[in-house]
Amino acid sequence: MNETAMKVFTHDSKLAATVAEFCLRGYQQPSSSIRAGLPSSDLWQSFVAAGTDPWLDTGDVDAIKKLWTKEFTSLTTNNTLLNKEVQKGIYDDLVPEVAAMLRAADSSLSDQQIVLEIAFVLNAVHGLKLVSNFDADVSVELHTDLSFDAEASYQYGKRYAAINPERFIVKVPLTPEGLIAARRLSDDGIRVNFTLGFSARQNYMIAKLARPSWVNVFMGRLNSFVADSHLGDGVNVGEKATLSSQRVIAKLRNNEGINVRQIGASIRSGQQVFDLAGIDVQTIPTAAAESFQEMRPASSEVKDHSQDDPEVVLNAGVESEPIEVFWKLDDAVRDVVDHLAKKDVAKLSGEQIRSALKQAQVEGIFPEFDPSEQERIRDEGKIPVFKSWQSRVALGTAAWDGLLTAAALASFAGDQGKLDDRIRKYL
Repeated sequence: MNETAMKVFTHDSKLAATVAEFCLRGYQQPSSSIRAGLPSSDLWQSFVAAGTDPWLDTGDVDAIKKLWTKEFTSLTTNNTLLNKEVQKGIYDDLVPEVAAMLRAADSSLSDQQIVLEIAFVLNAVHGLKLVSNFDADVSVELHTDLSFDAEASYQYGKRYAAINPERFIVKVPLTPEGLIAARRLSDDGIRVNFTLGFSARQNYMIAKLARPSWVNVFMGRLNSFVADSHLGDGVNVGEKATLSSQRVIAKLRNNEGINVRQIGASIRSGQQVFDLAGIDVQTIPTAAAESFQEMRPASSEVKDHSQDDPEVVLNAGVESEPIEVFWKLDDAVRDVVDHLAKKDVAKLSGEQIRSALKQAQVEGIFPEFDPSEQERIRDEGKIPVFKSWQSRVALGTAAWDGLLTAAALASFAGDQGKLDDRIRKYL
């Protein structure tokens, strides 16, 4: 049992308590016989022995069943993965029932508030389903509408923890307000999976300021960004960033007692699973997990690679410095983050964090967008178009890690919007 399970979390409103009671109806704590009855895998045992905790990155029950062994401990969901499950129609009957419960509990709720609450219920109910079926810890994600609202993110994060403190992990996205909300949740003893990180320097900032349980590097998107932008073949970009961040996080853990773990996320292949054995955690999509199993490496070949520093080759004429932002922790970032970390972070505002980074001339971590740029980052999809932002990166008002975070958040918001639209159909 983890420390979080020993804590008691309460709901701060009658509505929150009513919603929690609804989510938990019929929920059964996983029996110890579930894990006892799971098969074990020599391959995944060697993976764990190399130092990595394997998680599966899916909310698909049938897909999990095909891969789940004793070595897997956790499952991650997000707005995209939950939307895939909801779009199957498996919760269509639940939506109007939740809406009726909410209206009976609080007649003053607006339609948008009802949608937000239903989305919360869907996340919690599906998370509880995964916990119950697989005896797993489950990362559950905040609604993207909350990304720039520290107070709301904190409150909804607490509500997740109060529903299942032992098994739920709250996912918080990288924004200045997310840093503050995550710090407040962490200070309360709530486990936080801080998501949408793309660089070692971002994760240094997250670890020092938010103190979450986990940080991420979305490595597959880094490789795709370099390849799609014709900057190089993209090989090893995400791996290099992830391994660099792992070492930064390990140093903070060992030297400063900041108990944070590194997750390798956005894994695209079994080879990446193999090459990154030894990092704290890998959250692995089912296709990549299957690919790793199909490689059939000998157990003796699965080793700790956390100290590796793979080579990245860029095309001739490509300036390396803007790309190196993914794996280099420069003094300017270290200094401003260390300065902010001495403050009461939980009481800062998002604007204070933005202002401090701007004064330190590293505002590119959180680039500001005018309306046309906001539309562009959304329309470009998960990976920003190099030519669209090259001039801003050159000016220093944007950086590639910050742009990838903004694009990822916009992409998740799009999937969240599709989920919300399905909810509205049944209201």
